[in-house]
Amino acid sequence: MNLRGLDLNLLVVLDALLDEAHVSRAADRLNMSQPAASAALQRCRHLFRDELLERGRGTMRLTAKAASLRAPLKTLLAGVTDLVDPLEVPLSEVHQHIRIAMADYPALVVVGPLQRALSETAPGIDLVIQPWHGAAAAKAALVDGSTDLAISVLPEDDEEIQREELMSENYVVALRQDHPALAAFDLDSWLSWPHILVSGRGETRSQLDTELSRLGRTRRVGLVVPSFGMVPDLLRGSEMIAMLPSRVVATAGDLVTLPTPIPVDGFPLHLAWHRRRAKDRALRHVASLLAAALR
Repeated sequence: MNLRGLDLNLLVVLDALLDEAHVSRAADRLNMSQPAASAALQRCRHLFRDELLERGRGTMRLTAKAASLRAPLKTLLAGVTDLVDPLEVPLSEVHQHIRIAMADYPALVVVGPLQRALSETAPGIDLVIQPWHGAAAAKAALVDGSTDLAISVLPEDDEEIQREELMSENYVVALRQDHPALAAFDLDSWLSWPHILVSGRGETRSQLDTELSRLGRTRRVGLVVPSFGMVPDLLRGSEMIAMLPSRVVATAGDLVTLPTPIPVDGFPLHLAWHRRRAKDRALRHVASLLAAALR
């Protein structure tokens, strides 16, 4: 292939097209006209001998070839940016989207403080909070560039993904202020009342149930919900009990918290990004604010 005829700007347009899977949205993102973006797509199709974007049911979707191009294209463009090394724009003048994949906890704790801090330090940085689909999906999204940062319990960093431990979380028992179990709270009273379990997959058992079974005990899971944010109101209006991360309860304010009657392992929270983004100022700034909010 003759690289003299390759326009790097075409690859920038292709990067946006693959991110958005939509010609008009890609054009808006790059401040170009829709016809110009369509023409660039046609040139890319000719260059890669593939449709790249094909019509699905009322939407566009990436072909297998397009999906395979996402990660190497991100790496290539990041390398070109590092090579050119443009003058740094002040953070107050940066305009960029940062996409963060995380579950509703820690989102419940960090999104508010993060947004307020950005409004003061980098008001042009816009946030997109993406749903959490597990560590494997988060790593794949960091690699292909559809996610910029991920927060959760993540595997060790590797050649592609850099990971930083932000904090260690522990579980507490939460219940309403006048709950009958408070009169003499112990393992028996804890297990005498129905529990609320948070599970994004609708599971009715957790690691706690495994620990209880080792002791020859069981609990009744009276309600399974997909979000930690739903639990405080449910506790206030019922005699149910929940075991929650301590910072989730701290945001509720008016619930009673107690240590778990049996030892329950906590968990670390990690912040991760792709190593090719190490020099992205907007990403680094958001990462530092997230770390401060959680620590």
